[in-house]
Amino acid sequence: LSTEATSEDGKLIYTGSLARAVRGVKLFSYSTSGASLLIMPHVLLETGLGVQSFAVQAVFCGVVGFFTFLTPAVLHYVTKGYVIRLYHDADRDTYTAVTYSVFLTEKRRRFHQRQVTIPAVSKMFTSFYADRMGLLVNPDLFPLPHDYNHLMGYDKPFTFDMDDKNTAEK
Repeated sequence: LSTEATSEDGKLIYTGSLARAVRGVKLFSYSTSGASLLIMPHVLLETGLGVQSFAVQAVFCGVVGFFTFLTPAVLHYVTKGYVIRLYHDADRDTYTAVTYSVFLTEKRRRFHQRQVTIPAVSKMFTSFYADRMGLLVNPDLFPLPHDYNHLMGYDKPFTFDMDDKNTAEK
């Protein structure tokens, strides 16, 4: 049982199963938003809305503009932390998380294991924070559970001492 896909970022330890779906949905959203921007002047002129009152034009453009710009923005906000690949460099104990940028290019975020924090309250689109950036992974998709445990710090000694908790929060 080995995941020996290595690169300059380290060994590939995680591949997100929804990477193609996330990219496809964002691409579809961007293309429909672009198409609606191209069609908007034609619709205004052909339907007669261009000669209607300013209030009718403002309402129509506001509704169409709301969905044209808000949908891609919300999609990016929801999916910006979705990790499509995660690499681990065991020599330096650093991780490289690959996510999609707003322009659908791959964005690399490098962080050390000590920068990983787990949210105190479970969040819908965040598994952990890496240097204050929320990232989302599916623990079931790690081929080796030890890789996930090490990433999250579950392999560190556990203590019940309340003083340790108070110093960690500061």
